[in-house]
Amino acid sequence: MNVFEHLYQKTLFPLTFMGVDISITGGAVSLWLAVICSFLFFFLASRSLSLIPGRLQNFAETLIVFLRDEVAGQIEHDRSKWLPFLIALFSFILMNNLLGLVPGLSGATANINVTATLAVIIFLIVQIYGMVQQNPINYLKSFIPPGVPFVIALFLLPVEIISQLARPFSLALRLFANMFAGHAATLLILSLVFIFKSYLIAPLPVVGDVAILSFEIFVAAIQAFIFTYLSALYIATAQEGH
Repeated sequence: MNVFEHLYQKTLFPLTFMGVDISITGGAVSLWLAVICSFLFFFLASRSLSLIPGRLQNFAETLIVFLRDEVAGQIEHDRSKWLPFLIALFSFILMNNLLGLVPGLSGATANINVTATLAVIIFLIVQIYGMVQQNPINYLKSFIPPGVPFVIALFLLPVEIISQLARPFSLALRLFANMFAGHAATLLILSLVFIFKSYLIAPLPVVGDVAILSFEIFVAAIQAFIFTYLSALYIATAQEGH
């Protein structure tokens, strides 16, 4: 028995297009469900707005205000334009993280391909936005602090370029590693029943899984916040230059 088989992306509907495998996997279904659930949450919360908000509207408003102040607050200019994107990014990642805890669903964010794609999208947005805001020449000049001697600048430039390229990798690996580790720990503890081949110890893995599951819900929210927070930070640095 392979304990980690539940973490693999299972093919539900095999499809090929011009020799390219575009099969629908459990991870793809989880991604679609995350989009649908995120949309439905904000749609239902805003369907009948009231000065005295109900529970759903109040929760949605609290979430939006939190992201506006704590995440988008780093962006000094065009903050209101970036806020919908950051809310969508946070909601999408959080929903994927939570869906990964549902038995039978593949955790999309526990797949490095998904987190790497999100990180590359953020990287491209930051670089393009920085060049648009400052023009390409000034954007590249912002990599080196003003007044730095030429000899030192020769060392700083490759370091800064490496740091820019390392950003998407850190975003992707941080989210992937945390979500994968949580799912793996849950499966490993549950597998103790089969390893010892005794149902007498079943209460211990169940209690352990409940504890880890509770912690994973917390980690799911924290990782969505960290990914979104760092994305906003990178956008802010690209905007200001210094």
